[in-house]
Amino acid sequence: MHTGTDSFLALDALEQAACLERREISCEELMRATLERIARANGRVNAIVSLRDADALMAEARAADDAPRRGWLHGLPVAVKDLANAAGLPTSMGSPLFAGQVAQTDDLMVARMRAAGAIIIGKTNTPEFGLGSHTFNPVHGATGNAYDPALSAGGSSGGAAVALACGMVAVADGSDMMGSLRNPAGWNNVYGMRPSWGRVPDAAEGETFLHPLSTAGPMARSPRDLAALLEVQSGPAPGRPFCLPREDFVEHLQADVAGRRIGWLGDWGGAYAMEAGVMALCETALEDFTALGVKVEALAPPFPAAELWRAWLDLRAFANADRLGPLYDDPAKRALLKPAAIWEIETGRQLSIEAVRAASLIRSRWYARAAEMFEHFDALALPTAQVWPFAVNLIHPQVIGERVMDTYHRWMEVVIPASLIGLPALAVPAGFGAAGLPMGVQLIGRHGDDLGLLQLAEAWHRATNWPGRRPPPMLA
Repeated sequence: MHTGTDSFLALDALEQAACLERREISCEELMRATLERIARANGRVNAIVSLRDADALMAEARAADDAPRRGWLHGLPVAVKDLANAAGLPTSMGSPLFAGQVAQTDDLMVARMRAAGAIIIGKTNTPEFGLGSHTFNPVHGATGNAYDPALSAGGSSGGAAVALACGMVAVADGSDMMGSLRNPAGWNNVYGMRPSWGRVPDAAEGETFLHPLSTAGPMARSPRDLAALLEVQSGPAPGRPFCLPREDFVEHLQADVAGRRIGWLGDWGGAYAMEAGVMALCETALEDFTALGVKVEALAPPFPAAELWRAWLDLRAFANADRLGPLYDDPAKRALLKPAAIWEIETGRQLSIEAVRAASLIRSRWYARAAEMFEHFDALALPTAQVWPFAVNLIHPQVIGERVMDTYHRWMEVVIPASLIGLPALAVPAGFGAAGLPMGVQLIGRHGDDLGLLQLAEAWHRATNWPGRRPPPMLA
């Protein structure tokens, strides 16, 4: 066990910020402890990539000590997911096509974090273009799970989740199209939140109406930190449609949740193949909500899973073909794309107008059905993943039980009910299975009710505190 300034790394981000504000520790001391932790831990898990020069970071930390506080993130070391641009750092997106290209400007979310005082120390690892819920790429290699580096960290925010779990950062950004803020959070015993669509806008560039599947959001070791970072990340952006107003989440976080209702959807009536032990652990974990006075009710499937999957396949491919198509059109660049990216582009380009309309109609019907459910329930619940962390050198699971996975991402089908219709979904740690590996539960709320989910998560955290109870073995 390490002592001295290193002990501050175990604190939540808001606690670290309070210590900095009270001058109990300096930004310089916190940066030094952070760099020492990265030197000790990152070689085993490969969570942080493109780490900036230590001397430059120490100079920036000293400057933060001498400057007026800019926001609650003032002086806190933060690493940005390697899908987002941070001025002066490479944005590889895990692809050889972009390796070494240095961003000239910050993306909107990064600019907001920097304006609140964050010191950007480097990037967190991600799969190539964020495709697939397993963090590996030909540029930076694979990220190992915080609880067993020989296993997957999940993805695509795998580097962020592992860096958090290992105390290399106290709070992190991520993004989520198909569970990328939820699966790695569950597999690394931290919290990850996919906000309501429109809560965290991106730049008003290109086509902004047809592809609302992905969104950025926060990751943390506590719901209070999630709420605080979400406040920084969120708020309307000029020129960006469908933005939600900024809210004060932290101020209203603590609430009596007794009497609230959660609908447990489990494996969607058997539609979602589950590895042994996942369902049992999540159902046991939900008993902690029952102890808080929350009513948990098992539900029958509310909508045909096959229809949701069909709509998801088409709309996701439609979006990815638009995003990655220009790379595919150049034969030299196409040769450097991973098979999953090529499959997405080719699938998306084969879609007819009728197929896209049919997928959007399914999405519309599911949104209406979900709205009916939220008249009776405050949240819906599902596992964060269908399998336990698998071998880090495996591209993706081929089977779950006796069920063959027919696409590279079918094993993450459990996350699409929220993603397809832009609902907020918050992954809470659910404990550990028989093999000592973490799993999570995703809480899904009505659109716009991010605060309600954060309040449920805060009550859960006060009752369980899995990140504090079971830190990764390498920190012992």
